[in-house]
Amino acid sequence: MKMHHDDVAWDRCDELLEEFKTKVSSPDILRAVTEFMKSHRPNTKATDRARIIGMGAFNLCFRMEFEDGFASLLRFPCHGHVAFPEKKVRNEVAIMAYLKKHTKIPVPGVISYGMKGQSPGGLGPFILMEYIANASNLTAQLRAPGYQRGDRPFQDPIIEESKLEFFYGQLADILLELSKPCFERIGSMEIDTWAIDSRPLTMNMNELVQLGNFPPTMLPQSSFATASSYYKSLAKTEFLHLQTQRNDAVESQEDCYSKYIARKLVYGLAEESRLLDISNETGPFKLFCDDLRPSNILLDDDMKIIAVIDWEFTYAAPREYTFSPPWWLLLEMPEEWPQGVLDWKEKYQPRLETFLQVLKSREDSAIASGDLVEDQRLSGKMWQSWTSGDFWVHYGLRKSWAFDAVWPMMDARLFGGDTPLEDRDKLLCTERLDFLSAEDKKAMEPFAQEKLEQMKLRRLDIWDNI
Repeated sequence: MKMHHDDVAWDRCDELLEEFKTKVSSPDILRAVTEFMKSHRPNTKATDRARIIGMGAFNLCFRMEFEDGFASLLRFPCHGHVAFPEKKVRNEVAIMAYLKKHTKIPVPGVISYGMKGQSPGGLGPFILMEYIANASNLTAQLRAPGYQRGDRPFQDPIIEESKLEFFYGQLADILLELSKPCFERIGSMEIDTWAIDSRPLTMNMNELVQLGNFPPTMLPQSSFATASSYYKSLAKTEFLHLQTQRNDAVESQEDCYSKYIARKLVYGLAEESRLLDISNETGPFKLFCDDLRPSNILLDDDMKIIAVIDWEFTYAAPREYTFSPPWWLLLEMPEEWPQGVLDWKEKYQPRLETFLQVLKSREDSAIASGDLVEDQRLSGKMWQSWTSGDFWVHYGLRKSWAFDAVWPMMDARLFGGDTPLEDRDKLLCTERLDFLSAEDKKAMEPFAQEKLEQMKLRRLDIWDNI
């Protein structure tokens, strides 16, 4: 029942990215970037011209080294991979400055930032920051042997517990520190004021527009005062995603029925505020980073965390997000696990138990030193989220292409019963159908027929930008 990205939209994104790659590698652009980076350190000589040091999922990076040992990094959102480049840059600048001022999380210092009109060669919005020299990143230390460039990483299944505990302890400190700031609204942070005044910029929003051809005007347009209003927006977006993605969204009429029913069920529960603990309704809300994962955690020669990078998809979020255990303990996402989500779930729990033991120990130490108070503990809340199944509800709602893959666990949490997880998909077109309104039942068949017709055309709708 898994939903796939729209391959036609993906091809369009790849074409835009190839055009961007050609542009940034031209001699004129390289000269413009070099002069731009030099201009921000006019009193120190550069050792060489600016060099492209990498292109990740969302950013192209140039590095320049100077004779005094300092190095700077110039980052541009990748054309074709980033839907809202200006918003992305402003969001990351605000979060990085906030974290540096208000937390102990090590982040690079921002030297300058600007929009396309201020950029060298008109490449687009940018951030110029300090380059953090590093010996490794955390993924490289945790992944299984035999990794080749381009492979998806998996955690070493026979990694030593002492090694895990060493790294998990440092990760625990980062999560505890990130959980301390409190906010009154859900959304993105403004530069300098730290106010939460605009809609959250999530990784899922970016992927919906880029890889699902989702209409940007259908995304939320403001911040949220309550968790229930945000969950209702997420549930609505899940259905709109199924409705608006023309290609590769469904495989058959029955598959479409199942996806339709699941989304209608969740939206109905969201309207009744049944997707959250009502005690968390008005916050205080916590910072959450969609892209916080081991590959974005840099290590020094002693394998200590020296910096955490890539904060663009960070926002004040419902408390349940912070109380959910991190999915990345196995490095790979459950919906991408080769042996399936149920195998991921089985492999994940032992790692989670180790992590929570270490987290509790770090909490004890922080409380003893006065850096934490008792009700700021996360370990118990994370275990409760995992054992209750809340983890899966929040995960599915914030990751649209994972929704169907993790539906069996969402169904178990939301509807209970003793049906085995491997059989829960089958309940959608039988028992779960009875929960739909007469209006939704009537609309289901014409909806499915329209989706099946869309499959044949292999084209994209043209939407207005925001």
